[in-house]
Amino acid sequence: MSTVAEWLSKITLSCFALSYLLTMALEISRLFFRVAVRWAIILGMTAVGLFAHVIYLWVDVRSALEVGTVPLADWHAWCVVAALAIAIVYFALAIRRPQNNIGIFLLPLVLALVLAAALVKDTSSFSAQEAFSLWGAIHGIALLAGTVTMTLGFATGVMYLVQSHRLKKKLAPRQGMRLPSLEWLQRYNSRCLFLSTILLAIGLFAGVIMNIIRQLPLEEGVVVSSAILLFWLIAVLVFEYLYKPARQGRKVAYLTVASFVFLALVLGAVILGRHAAAPGHPVVPGDSVDMQRPFTPLLAQREVMP
Repeated sequence: MSTVAEWLSKITLSCFALSYLLTMALEISRLFFRVAVRWAIILGMTAVGLFAHVIYLWVDVRSALEVGTVPLADWHAWCVVAALAIAIVYFALAIRRPQNNIGIFLLPLVLALVLAAALVKDTSSFSAQEAFSLWGAIHGIALLAGTVTMTLGFATGVMYLVQSHRLKKKLAPRQGMRLPSLEWLQRYNSRCLFLSTILLAIGLFAGVIMNIIRQLPLEEGVVVSSAILLFWLIAVLVFEYLYKPARQGRKVAYLTVASFVFLALVLGAVILGRHAAAPGHPVVPGDSVDMQRPFTPLLAQREVMP
């Protein structure tokens, strides 16, 4: 039993990243030639990746509990969990819609999140106060769910634009290139845009409330970009409600793509920007809060030991 546990503990990001990369290569190969057993291999490779992905998170949680820190309380874990959620959605769609090339659009997003997780692996953890507080939990969970939903909406939006362009230009379908119908893509895309907007708005509002409770100043650049993102999401909902044509066709796809790009820019500024906490200084329960240190962003508030 100990040998199996030791073997599982050696699973790294590259293990499931390689599985997803090979799966994406198989998905791309569907555009050029047919292989009878390829679909089964795709499902098998994805299942292997998901298994390694889950074990990696399980080992991370166990390690955190053993040293007495808060599990899954940093941007590295946040990116890994987001990648897992999208990979699970891809696996489910691959089973339900084996004739469609959905993996070409979803798997690059999974790999991008895994890459982001590798880039921020050495950043410090969120403070125990933030990890356990009610508003902190709402902030993190809503932001994670909203980001995953927005990412899925982005993928379906791109698929809709590609499919719409092909039909409008009456282009002959490429060998093996099959996408869901425009009706399915439009319905899924619209729902993702609406749900992600609600979730992200909840997450950003929770971040604002958390900062007000902690009496921190509100003048940092990332806070401004977060506020602009919030107003953009609200404007998108109002625009969709008042302008019915925006709920269908390429308009909703463009709105989803624009919202995703905006969100990616804000998250990139938060995770990789100068506001990221310095590595090597994880915070453990019992740390005090320095009310004089510069304000950390709404999307990634951290405490660094003096």
